[in-house]
Amino acid sequence: MPVRSANPIRARSLIRDNLEKQAGCLNLIHSRMPNIKVFSGTSHPDLAQRIVDRLGIDLGKVVTKKFSNLETCVEIGESVRGEDVYIVQSGSGEINDNLMELLIMINACKIASASRVTAVIPCFPYARQDKKDKLPGGEEKDEKAKLAKKNYDWKFRSRAPISAKLVANMLSVAGADHIITMDLHASQIQGFFDIPVDNLYAEPAVLKWIKENIPEWKNSIIVSPDAGGAKRVTSIADRLNVEFALIHKERKKANEVASMVLVGDVKDKIAILVDDMADTCGTIVHAADRLVEAGATKVYAILTHGIFSGPAISRINNACFEAVVVTNTIPQDGHMRDCPKIQCIDVSMMFAEAVRRTHNGESVSYLFSNVPY
Repeated sequence: MPVRSANPIRARSLIRDNLEKQAGCLNLIHSRMPNIKVFSGTSHPDLAQRIVDRLGIDLGKVVTKKFSNLETCVEIGESVRGEDVYIVQSGSGEINDNLMELLIMINACKIASASRVTAVIPCFPYARQDKKDKLPGGEEKDEKAKLAKKNYDWKFRSRAPISAKLVANMLSVAGADHIITMDLHASQIQGFFDIPVDNLYAEPAVLKWIKENIPEWKNSIIVSPDAGGAKRVTSIADRLNVEFALIHKERKKANEVASMVLVGDVKDKIAILVDDMADTCGTIVHAADRLVEAGATKVYAILTHGIFSGPAISRINNACFEAVVVTNTIPQDGHMRDCPKIQCIDVSMMFAEAVRRTHNGESVSYLFSNVPY
């Protein structure tokens, strides 16, 4: 009904009140986040549940199973027509199976007429295979594979695959419209995609943890275990207003570190090793020993993605770390049971806020330097 009043000032006031009420109703609707569905793959259901709890919605119904020949089957248990769909699946555990499951889920939602499908991939699979000039990291379990890697002729590296680019193509072809991930091993992986990629940073959460859990953090030094992480540690050191150092690795053969040269003074300081991921933990354990030899009083390690495969847990247990801190982009419950030194930073609120902002068409750049509360 139109607002009528003999007093024009009164009429304008009533119109303004009506508009404010309508705006309030719209805000209430947006706060309930309509037209959004969040589904979880099998790689990290705990993180997906934390995300939806933060958003105040329910996790979407999906059934994943394997046929007797180990083919993956996915059934979406509710309508996604016209919905904004988010699928949470991390690159951990059985990586190949989890990647295939994610691709099938994306395609299932896309052909079911979802308006947009976003893949939330906390730890991007195959991220270390981003260029041709090196042999992929990791430690071989098979003796034959170990021998092959030991005798690897580096002139053959021009025929190495760029698997991260292949994964990007597969996600795009499956129907993904947007990717949300965290701390890519190499930022240029974003350029492998022709769709938007939001690469979140664990740095704000790391800074918060350091200030809350290391009482003498002002007497610390941030250390990169390799030259490739120099940019990451300088950013953290600048924000803490402390010094930084780096360790230069010289490799004679693949997976064999010949020597580690420390660049920087760590004597009588708390050394905080920072890296994007740790797999077999050979590098960070050697780096910790080198820092203690150089006079560091305590050594912490802070890693975004704690893969911890092979002998990683036993190496950490026997190393001189005060604590090894990782985020929950990869499930850590089992690792924390086996190793009391491992501590976990919850980053689910960062992914939840990224989902909320993406859904509402807001900027996510706030998350690059702040932790949402």
